[in-house]
Amino acid sequence: MTVAFPEQQRASGAAAFGRFSPDQALRIFDRTVGSGHEPGVIEVAPRTWWIQPGMVNVALFETDEGLLLVDCGCAGDGPALLDTVRRLSDKPLHTVVYTHAHCDHAFGLWSFVEAGETPEVVAHANLPAHLRRYLRTPGYNARINGQIAAADGTRWFESEDAVVWPTRLFGDTLELEIGGERFVVRHGKGETDDAAWVWAPERRVIAAGDLVTGYLPNAGNPRKVQRYAEEWADAADQMAELRPAVVIPGHGDPVTDADAILDELGAMSRYLRIIVDHALAGLNAGVLPDTIVDTLEIPTELREHPRLAPLYDQPEFICRNVIRRYGGWWDGYPSHLLPAPQHVQAAEVAELAGGVDVLVERARALAAGVAAGTGTAADLRLACHLAEWAFLADRSDAGARAAYRDVLEQAARGQLGLMAQLNLRTSAQWVRDAERAERAQRA
Repeated sequence: MTVAFPEQQRASGAAAFGRFSPDQALRIFDRTVGSGHEPGVIEVAPRTWWIQPGMVNVALFETDEGLLLVDCGCAGDGPALLDTVRRLSDKPLHTVVYTHAHCDHAFGLWSFVEAGETPEVVAHANLPAHLRRYLRTPGYNARINGQIAAADGTRWFESEDAVVWPTRLFGDTLELEIGGERFVVRHGKGETDDAAWVWAPERRVIAAGDLVTGYLPNAGNPRKVQRYAEEWADAADQMAELRPAVVIPGHGDPVTDADAILDELGAMSRYLRIIVDHALAGLNAGVLPDTIVDTLEIPTELREHPRLAPLYDQPEFICRNVIRRYGGWWDGYPSHLLPAPQHVQAAEVAELAGGVDVLVERARALAAGVAAGTGTAADLRLACHLAEWAFLADRSDAGARAAYRDVLEQAARGQLGLMAQLNLRTSAQWVRDAERAERAQRA
């Protein structure tokens, strides 16, 4: 089965995740599918390595007693990671720290276990519940993450045997002593509520997990569970207070300049706090969520910061996530509290407009103006609404299908962030679903 992976998404994935592979991204729990890349290795401090087997980074600390491994990549990264670690050191694997339970960070350890390693596996106390939430939502997560079935038919984390479970849980802080050296594991909510980071004080190295990624924090993902922007800023401040010489991020290149590290952590904290403060001020003043998001302003020096580019998430999404956390699911418009079904609304709009063709024509005209440089970003957003109304009003209309697919694709191509691209392209999937249903009905 050949699956199209848009070139723009491929480019964004590579920019955000380094040794990114579309094949692996589509089969992220498949132990037989690696990244296809030679793992990257940099010795960032004595006996301390940044390893990038695929889309995620791993930190390796060698001590006289054994190895400390922070994260272990995707399921398919296991063999390459094991081989890389064994080329760097023959010390036994003493301890593994999971920075969180995401599929690209905590599923490659099986390869070490099958090779006879018996490490202690450390994680935050919230991590088992995170994994069990995965077990309860395999269909949902497989769908929103675009997963293809592995050889065994699974598309997501569906069995407890698919992961090496933690053997030691901690709350706020855990101090480890390995080979006479101290390592401090800290909890810090951010992308998840089970996030952790590791501080090696004698080496002045932080293994940050996804609390540092080299791009704008993934604190507003539209289809994922709650993120924690304010606590993410707190974690950045706590890291900065330690004055690290090296940060090994969860994705992207390591940072080995102390001044650059402080600049990035400080900018990240300010960026997130501006969004949180703006959202809370709006909520407290009774401003509608849409208006709160529309009036969000990020200072130019933060929007243009080279380590905070919106490659994955974007500030508007983070703002909405803050609103969701402190408010409710309702967006404040009275008619949206008990709404008519979307297809019913769309059919009424189409009838009032004079037909689906009228909506399609107007949507395409607006989109064409944007493409020609005479329209605005607001015009393209309006065109998306019009195209969607046309499609929902009559999913069998060929013109509506084409407009919905084309206009939303144009909108997706105008976005840098991977989450905006992926979710705007949901329109193409809906069109394919409608075409498939129509073919099945005719058969």
